[in-house]
Amino acid sequence: MSESIVPPEVRPKPAVPAKPPHVAAPSPTAPHGPSGLGGGVGVDRVPGLGHSGGGSTLLGYIGIDTIIEQMRKKTMKAGFDFNIMIVGHSGLGKSTLVNTLFKSQVSRWSSGWGGEHKIPKTVEIKAVSHVIEEGGVKMKLTVIDTPGFGDQINNENCWDPISKYINEQYEKFLKEEVNIARKKRIPDTRVHCCLYFISPTGHSLRQLDIEFMKHLSRVVNIIPVIAKSDTMTPDEKNEFKHRVRKELETYGIEYYPQNEFDDDMEDKNENDKIREAMPFAVVGSDKEFQVNSKRVLGRKTAWGVVEVENPNHCEFALLRDFLIRSHLQDLKEVTHNIHYETYRARRLNDNGGLHPISANNTQESNL
Repeated sequence: MSESIVPPEVRPKPAVPAKPPHVAAPSPTAPHGPSGLGGGVGVDRVPGLGHSGGGSTLLGYIGIDTIIEQMRKKTMKAGFDFNIMIVGHSGLGKSTLVNTLFKSQVSRWSSGWGGEHKIPKTVEIKAVSHVIEEGGVKMKLTVIDTPGFGDQINNENCWDPISKYINEQYEKFLKEEVNIARKKRIPDTRVHCCLYFISPTGHSLRQLDIEFMKHLSRVVNIIPVIAKSDTMTPDEKNEFKHRVRKELETYGIEYYPQNEFDDDMEDKNENDKIREAMPFAVVGSDKEFQVNSKRVLGRKTAWGVVEVENPNHCEFALLRDFLIRSHLQDLKEVTHNIHYETYRARRLNDNGGLHPISANNTQESNL
């Protein structure tokens, strides 16, 4: 006699609301009772909120991803500051290269330094600021030029005026920080980057180059570049780049990007490629020529046109991408978090702390 087997009762599982495939705008007639969060922000009901046991699960859209857009809007309104110093012998095309980098006449020659102006015999530092706008983004670019660096007969301690200028900008920022009535936005005149122009000798660094970079690498981000690299053959250029890197390593000169500032493996891999390409062998020109039915920036020679933005001719495009498109913000952060903080800690430690300036003394300057 066979017995009938009764299957166990199958209880249905509680329904779990599915994650919406897209964010739907809230209905204007939807009630804003206790079950809704906020109202009008695209937030779905949160099941289990306020119940004991289990833990609540957010299944709706909160809107956290809009933080990036909020930051973008505020930054667009405030604009950007970027201060770049150019150092090197006269005649290496420093001003021309900066004009080419930012595709604007931002050098000292276009700002009251006529072409007939005689280069001063002593190191004279001049800062020129311009506002550049591209795609609705405004950037206040300040170019700090050091004309005729190293051209004197006696170049002993010739880096002192430049080092003093960099520290003076740190001091200005520090004094603004310790004010009781601080400005809403402290003007940033600190040097974020120093382009050091190396003569294309094809042999090795001069002792003056070594001493200068050794002193300034402690207070500013140094990026070495080989100027007028079209005067060397490709083999000479590669050999000279390798020799310069070895000498910088031998003398303990740290240039940007420094190894110890790599945040993760992704940054390290990217920066390793940049460090292997340094120093950038560049050519600057603000003149256009017709090449293959298109206008290009270049230098005309007897055998053809050296195209500035052609990676097969020079590494200007690598320098521009590195300096502006990928590492501009990091240059500013390293300046603030490393170089400025080092100066700030030393100043506060030496003087036992800077006394804040009273509000009465700063009221006029803050207006």
